[in-house]
Amino acid sequence: MSKTTINTLHQCKQNQHKFSVVTAYDATFAHLASSAGIDVLLVGDSLGMVLQGKDSTVPVTLEHMCYHTDAVKQGNQGALIMSDLPFMSYSTPEQAIDSAAALMQAGAEMVKLEGGAWLVETVKMLSERGIPVCSHLGLTPQYVHKLGGYKVQGRDDAAAKQMLSDARAMEQAGADLILLECVPSTLAKQLTESVNIPVIGIGAGSDTDGQVLVCYDMLGMNPGHIPKFVKNYMVEGRTIAQAFEAYDQEVKAGGFPAAEHGFKA
Repeated sequence: MSKTTINTLHQCKQNQHKFSVVTAYDATFAHLASSAGIDVLLVGDSLGMVLQGKDSTVPVTLEHMCYHTDAVKQGNQGALIMSDLPFMSYSTPEQAIDSAAALMQAGAEMVKLEGGAWLVETVKMLSERGIPVCSHLGLTPQYVHKLGGYKVQGRDDAAAKQMLSDARAMEQAGADLILLECVPSTLAKQLTESVNIPVIGIGAGSDTDGQVLVCYDMLGMNPGHIPKFVKNYMVEGRTIAQAFEAYDQEVKAGGFPAAEHGFKA
């Protein structure tokens, strides 16, 4: 099985080929997902909610993230491993470098951080030191208390313009990917076309270069509220491996997400 790299994802964007991403937190799910053809495994700080039962990602620590990154590394079969920098682990560029180094040494091949233009210097310093970066824009879960809940972002003109500006700033600073969460589909399309780096969407419509879902959501294992952008692939007697395969194939064929999974401005 060929290894997915940053170059692979950039070639996908250039050739207009979609790529698939799911979260993974342990060796077993990492093995099943990557063996099914999933291109990127995101070790998300969403583990605070789906594994630890917390009400947000804020309590997740760097130690937690390194532990789960190492576990995912053990099961991975060729996907690119991207790991979240957790809450307040990158409040200064110097702290970000130390935190990112710990994740990379645990097995990450890219780190993801939440925020816009204020992170330009941090992203630049990480990139200069050989640490690939994904910039997370839109609904940023670590900001849930500041945002007042989990709400669609970028619906008004000022917020949309700021997000487009942030995306360009992140690219210029050296970010390798952008992840857009819960933004209007029209804005996601505009943003994806305005940058040269790949854009991953979740609740961002069908025009981004890649799609990501939390593995427990797409496997029908979420006991609480099911977000609008989620599709359950554990149907028709499928195994978990077959569910990952179905998701991967639908993303790459353009079948997921459909219009009903997106948001309007």
